[in-house]
Amino acid sequence: MHTEVLNINKGDECFLCQVDTCLSFNPFVEHLKERLLTEKTLKSEFYRYVLDKFEHDTCIDLDMHPENAEKYREMLELIYSILTPPILNEKEFFWALSTPVPEKIFFSTDAFFDFHSSHHSGLHAVNMSQSELFSQREKRFIYNLILERFYGFSTVSKNELLFAYIDPETNLSRYYNILTDTQFINIKVRGELPEVSFDIIEPYINNYEGIERLEEMIPLSNFSFEGFSIITLTDITLPHALDSIRNELVNHTNTESDQYNDIIDSLKTLSENPAIEFGLLPFLTVNNKLIFDTNECSQSVLISSAKEFSLAEETFYAITDDYKLNPRPVFFRSLTDEKVLKHPFLSVLKQSGIKSYGIFPVFYNKKISGIMEVYSYEEILFYEKLLSKLQVAIPLIAQLLQNSIDQFAARIETIIKDKFTSLQPSVQWKFNEVAWNYLKKSNRKKKNQEIETIVFEEVYPLFGAIDIRNSTIERNTALQEDLKNLLTIIMETLAILKGHIHLTLTDKLIYKCEEWLEKVSGFITTNDELMLETFLHDEVNPFLDHFRKNYPNEKAVIDRYFDALKEEDGSSYTNRRNLEASMQLINTSINHYLELVQEEVQESFPCYFEKFRTDGVEYDIYIGQSIAPDRVFDVLYLKNIRLWQLKSMAEIARLTNGLTDQLSRPLQTTQLIFIHSNPIDISFRNDERRFDVEGAYNIRYEVVKKRIDKVLIAGTIERLTQPGKIAMVYFNQAEATEYQEYIKYLQEENILTDDLEFLELEELQGVTGLKALRVGVNYEIALEK
Repeated sequence: MHTEVLNINKGDECFLCQVDTCLSFNPFVEHLKERLLTEKTLKSEFYRYVLDKFEHDTCIDLDMHPENAEKYREMLELIYSILTPPILNEKEFFWALSTPVPEKIFFSTDAFFDFHSSHHSGLHAVNMSQSELFSQREKRFIYNLILERFYGFSTVSKNELLFAYIDPETNLSRYYNILTDTQFINIKVRGELPEVSFDIIEPYINNYEGIERLEEMIPLSNFSFEGFSIITLTDITLPHALDSIRNELVNHTNTESDQYNDIIDSLKTLSENPAIEFGLLPFLTVNNKLIFDTNECSQSVLISSAKEFSLAEETFYAITDDYKLNPRPVFFRSLTDEKVLKHPFLSVLKQSGIKSYGIFPVFYNKKISGIMEVYSYEEILFYEKLLSKLQVAIPLIAQLLQNSIDQFAARIETIIKDKFTSLQPSVQWKFNEVAWNYLKKSNRKKKNQEIETIVFEEVYPLFGAIDIRNSTIERNTALQEDLKNLLTIIMETLAILKGHIHLTLTDKLIYKCEEWLEKVSGFITTNDELMLETFLHDEVNPFLDHFRKNYPNEKAVIDRYFDALKEEDGSSYTNRRNLEASMQLINTSINHYLELVQEEVQESFPCYFEKFRTDGVEYDIYIGQSIAPDRVFDVLYLKNIRLWQLKSMAEIARLTNGLTDQLSRPLQTTQLIFIHSNPIDISFRNDERRFDVEGAYNIRYEVVKKRIDKVLIAGTIERLTQPGKIAMVYFNQAEATEYQEYIKYLQEENILTDDLEFLELEELQGVTGLKALRVGVNYEIALEK
């Protein structure tokens, strides 16, 4: 142990003259006295011995100076003995005592002293401005304590700092977490405590730039600090490397190339070996054929070597296609002539100067998403040890490679939409006109021409939504039933094995299954799902797989469980498959119906008709003079399409009701119409390849449309939309009067029932004055052919 003083301050301007601090053992002694009152174990004898030593050597009520620490070495070593586990080795444990406000360290373990002496100048704080003064960090430390002790305001930033250091031996970064324990610091107030409210102080609590305002409201000269701080330092290089990979995947602040480079750097940090290099290669495909001539593949040493030394393209694709069919770890500790002869692709690597090379398949959702390359310009002897370090990063690498696959597919789709988007005939003419105007301007050699926005003015909107009732609840229920079935199969399998193979671990697994069965019988969260999947993957599957391979007589029993796990036909997916099949049947039937009747709609007057897939089906219809300028528009066409919409909603309701006997899981639909009498303007958004409303006033229509699907009847908890009924939301009475005529006509036709309701609806955010009509659908008559 060392009593030499270590200065934490790197030469910044001193500010501690503003703060009255006293290095003292008193808070520690008070803590010991409190522990003696409650401690019933042998520790109490040790506490009493230490307390007697402090009292005998008059170390109570004594103001120490850091430079005099050697005089109190025995006391300091007793403090170390009480506050740290006895088995810790001081030559490996980074631990120290400092002044109350950490400025000077006066007692430290050998490990801490040596680390500080050799690394201190090279340490730099992570995620902290390099220009930030030491005094600012110290002030933040002081105010954190004051705010928590006297005002009960906890801060987001605890007394932790993350520091980085470049190891001169490996030239790789190492990361250390420095934690300051303040439990043995007492703070005293001179005079009255300044009054501050949370609302006033909250903007400055976690903001370094707010230190000056805090000093104005709560002057440091009002406080004095007594005691000492405990500083511990932990090497968190490996967890930090994993966090860095996660952050790259989540934040998306870098280009894809920079993201790959940063993640490869983190993999090097994980390997802790500067001689090891990494390559990452996503398996990108076009029409199910692998392609490699993209920026995403530039991080692969095999690809870059193949290009540089001209490996025959046919040879390369033959090798990769074969590997994709049978992905497996392959590594070569040395690239000898014999191995190059057997594996021709190694020749380009050898020409690049590589001496060791390994390929490791990376899977995402059980499908190969690419490979991770591990290579070196030296021979690597211990691949197995290296892989154990990298194992924790593999799921993150899988996500990275899958992201590249998804982004590549999205770019392909964007180009297809950009060049080949199909358009409805009713608006095709407008796109042709705009394209011709753009071409004419281009022919006049005007550079950087902007294509004009396609706008249809003064069109009447019609919105309809067919939703599957309680689809979220149905999904959760199906999941619960499947999981209960799976857990039951596991317990039955384990019970049979228990009769033949006597292992205590079997009882433990049965017990955990029973716990899970109880949990999934109630409310289950996404996190519960993930934890259960981890339990099955890490505990149940390896256990049963072992006995399936090594106990042939038990194979049939165990196969029942593994068969249940198959998503295509396994019994543990039955309810979810049935639900998805039922939902798909309903939506397919609705879409098929709408496609058939579109011709009828277009015959009366051309209109734009666009469907959207949700849990059910939603659609927008726009009709007006600007859609078909060659024809004369009249409001009668609007009335005609409104009557058609109401009638078609009734037919859809009867259609979905008629599917009941074909559904493997019973589901019902609700039908909703939003009536909007005022015409609006719509424009084609090039970035999203769809029409959207134009102008601030018209946006209100879009806002209301998106908020009414779950609206309640005013003063009740009843949803407006109900199975077997059609709900029509409106604002003014004229709209209701018009639709009452349509409803009366369809009631006479026996399509709707005689139960029309006039309803007031709850206020929605930014929307008031909504009303609704609701009427039942007659399920007794046959569907219109």
